[in-house]
Amino acid sequence: PRSPLGSWSSALNFCAPFRIALRALAANTLRSILTMLGIIIGVAAVITMIAVGSGATKRVQEQMKGLGSNIMLVIPGGITAGGVRLGAQTGQGLTEEDALAIAREVPEVQVAAPSSRTGAQVVAGNTNWSTSIFGTTNDYLEAREWPLEGGRAFDAADIQGSAKVAIIGQTVARELFGDVDPLDQVIRVKKIPVTVIGVLSKKGQNSMGQDQDDVVIVPISTYRNRIQGGTAGKLKRIGSISVKVREGQSMKVAEENIKELLRQRFKVQPGAEDPFAIRNLTEILQAQEASSRIMTLLLAAVAGISLIIGGIGIMNIMLVSVTERTREIGLRMAVGARGRDILAQFLIEAVTLSLIGGAIGVLLGAIATWAVGYFAGWQVSMSIGAILLAAGFSAFVGVFFGFYPAHRASKLLPIQALRYE
Repeated sequence: PRSPLGSWSSALNFCAPFRIALRALAANTLRSILTMLGIIIGVAAVITMIAVGSGATKRVQEQMKGLGSNIMLVIPGGITAGGVRLGAQTGQGLTEEDALAIAREVPEVQVAAPSSRTGAQVVAGNTNWSTSIFGTTNDYLEAREWPLEGGRAFDAADIQGSAKVAIIGQTVARELFGDVDPLDQVIRVKKIPVTVIGVLSKKGQNSMGQDQDDVVIVPISTYRNRIQGGTAGKLKRIGSISVKVREGQSMKVAEENIKELLRQRFKVQPGAEDPFAIRNLTEILQAQEASSRIMTLLLAAVAGISLIIGGIGIMNIMLVSVTERTREIGLRMAVGARGRDILAQFLIEAVTLSLIGGAIGVLLGAIATWAVGYFAGWQVSMSIGAILLAAGFSAFVGVFFGFYPAHRASKLLPIQALRYE
């Protein structure tokens, strides 16, 4: 069996090159710091850029989750009057029957929820709050994958009887009731008293920065007959249709089928412009997510150039160190050091430079990431993977750029090295 003394001796022999490397680096402290500067900046930049890019990607993913999956929005199109194009939602209006037809006749569609929106001051006791009033059906909550935190959804009697009931978002609940349970409380919407029967779970901001929780949802019939009223209410006009496509079905096919159905219902002539518009919201956010990922890779690649430049600096300094220590190398070889010992010694010095620079860079990267999130208000996400990637790459740079100087030192002849002036 191997003696403890032998194991201790092996450990000392293993640690000796590191002690020698640290002494050699400490002998030229300023030069070592300047050499590590490229690695420090490179590692810090890689960590910060990946954190910023990952934060942007995570933000888009949260928006996609908040929006719901496989979502499309059908809105009225624009019209042209006197040669002037008036823009979206100025043309022939959509109706609740259009939403029913989409849900019934397009097999790829899971639900199609009609909806209309307006703004109003909502009053509860002595408190009031300006918010959005949304008239829709339970299908809208299914399409948006928006569960209730408390209470219940609309029932058939609410829809058919234009019941004076409402489901409110988290922001409205907080602003009107504070810590009081809002369920069964009465609020006034455009002087109409409605009872709160449900509270939505938190959604947060959408891609436009709007607070999705700042909303009061009432049955579409209540909105039409009690809040909107007038001719538009009698015609059952709506502002939009939220369409959720079944899981596994093609969004493109569903979009084409919806377009064909609506063209038939609107009696659009071949070649004529559609009096409606279909926006694939999921594809828009997926494109934003892809852009964020590409930007993350681009920023990391640009930051990685600093690491390569730092590696070139390490190689230059190690070559200078080999030249300065030629007589030392010859003396060590003369007393029995082999070429691989010299190779290992200089390689360890290069890797030590890289690892120390990498450790400082990780610290600076963490500080920079915090500063970006705190002062700029950006969402950042620093992961252990990014830290390990940056540290590992810095060690690789040390090995890659330190190998040539180390190999050159190991090939010196003892006699020539001792005679070097």
